Amino acid sequence: MPDRPSVEAVAEALSKAPERKFPETIEMSVNLKDLDLTVPKNRIEEEVALPNGRGRAARVAVFGSPELLEKVRSVADVVVTAGELDDFAKGAKKSVQTIDFFLAEAPLMPTIGKRLGVVLGPRGKMPRPVPPGSDPSNLIRSLQRSVRIRSKGNRTFHAPVGSRTMKPEQIAQNVDALLARITSKLERGRSNIESVYLKTTMGPAVRLW
Repeated sequence: MPDRPSVEAVAEALSKAPERKFPETIEMSVNLKDLDLTVPKNRIEEEVALPNGRGRAARVAVFGSPELLEKVRSVADVVVTAGELDDFAKGAKKSVQTIDFFLAEAPLMPTIGKRLGVVLGPRGKMPRPVPPGSDPSNLIRSLQRSVRIRSKGNRTFHAPVGSRTMKPEQIAQNVDALLARITSKLERGRSNIESVYLKTTMGPAVRLW
């Protein structure tokens, strides 16, 4: 199928989906081909900062010392000290569903691995370590407009690329940025992508590639 501008496909996906009483997410589906996904290097696992954000900021949690957490308290959605780890672990399965990204002060990583690894690891949400005493506020702001893409062993994977509250041009720029990252990670680039579709949360799929 010949290429067409991303903004055209976004506009079609929006026009074909009745407006709902909530701001729907715009989702992209990517179908891979000619790749042995049992080989780890052929799998996609990336965090990508979208140029126009997600339309709804991703939620970020930080594990750290009181000193570090004080620096990020106004930016992060959830802050957890070492002394609060046990309480957090008790409700971790529920919390992980509402938090998109985790950061942790580096010295806490071994403890987090022992107490939360079984919950965070399979979901691809193990914390990114940050240096002790640093101020990761800018990293948190970047993650709040980022998406995580994971193909794992699947030929098809999905990612949010925006919200219905955004302009089609903004969503299209996000789509292009995400596809550029994906193709750069594939062995044969664009040739390893069979098709790409866009849709609102509850709307019909529209083919881009």
